Amino acid sequence: MNLSSISENLNTEKRIAITPEIAKKYISLGFNLTLPNNYGTHLGFSDEDFKNFGVNLLDNDEEIIKKSDIFIQLGLPNEEKLSLLKGDQTLIGSLNTFLNKDKLESLKSKKVSCFSLELLPRITRAQSMDILSSQANLAGYKAVIEAFQIYERAIPMMMTAAGTVPAAKVLVVGAGVAGLQAIATAKRMGAVVFATDVRMASKEQVESLGGKFLTVEGSENLETEGGYAKEASDEFKKKQEDLLTETLKKIDIIICTALIPGREAPKIIKEEMFKNLQSGSVIYDLAASQGGNTVFTEVNKIVEKNGVKILGEVNILNKLPISASNLYAKNVFNFISNLYDKENKKLNINLEDEIIQKTLVK
Repeated sequence: MNLSSISENLNTEKRIAITPEIAKKYISLGFNLTLPNNYGTHLGFSDEDFKNFGVNLLDNDEEIIKKSDIFIQLGLPNEEKLSLLKGDQTLIGSLNTFLNKDKLESLKSKKVSCFSLELLPRITRAQSMDILSSQANLAGYKAVIEAFQIYERAIPMMMTAAGTVPAAKVLVVGAGVAGLQAIATAKRMGAVVFATDVRMASKEQVESLGGKFLTVEGSENLETEGGYAKEASDEFKKKQEDLLTETLKKIDIIICTALIPGREAPKIIKEEMFKNLQSGSVIYDLAASQGGNTVFTEVNKIVEKNGVKILGEVNILNKLPISASNLYAKNVFNFISNLYDKENKKLNINLEDEIIQKTLVK
């Protein structure tokens, strides 16, 4: 089978879907792998690195797409590239099904099988394929590093002859994969860390990392069967708001990670709360691409409000593209290995397999 990928728009996406290490594994499985020239050169992967493992390199995206049986990308390609796909081809990536319904409907009408990996079920067997977890883990780490870089004070407590520098106090909003990594990173660097989440199951995880979990009185466990956060009641939101309003008086840095799949990000840091934040505080909003967890977040800008700096980037992983590409490529390889019938050398779209059934765009 012919497997391929083409370069993303490097202005918005620096990650790649196939690294040389993973290219070798695809070819070992029996795939014929084709990539464009200079596919990974911006990350330090030369064309020779791919050629040495038997990868075919072409200088024509149209030819690559038309000849492929399986087409792997990070996100959904542009309409010009999508128009080249035809029946019996398979597209695999993070296709953002909630925002791209019309485009995906068009592909389905052409009998193109589309697998969107952000829809993977949270089951043990799918952990090695879980792109959301692998990428969020890196995002949570990098958000802390970026926020600490902007913050104009020391992070750990320092006792000197001239006096004591207090440890920075960090609040992590949302204790999913990104939030837990943010807690661990901030703690390792010497900060005092607080965290809040609508899922009560997060309390034990936060505390195991040395964070202090902010418990809303009368909390209910707002967690879906898939392990994601779900919409909170108005009563819960009010109690959470009151707790945060009081907590913010002592917070220096906030890392926002609260997201609901397919929905606008919940507005957790309201306008009136900014009155309680100290001048010089920093907010890093990882939810910026879905509207942000603060009312003032703007995409790819540093906004200053009442002396507080708010950072929001669409794709923080562009700052860790090599690590992110390595993990993403492994996730996709594991997914394809599960999908591929090695004996008959074809894809086996077995809808009784929960992984395949959940990720196939219907």
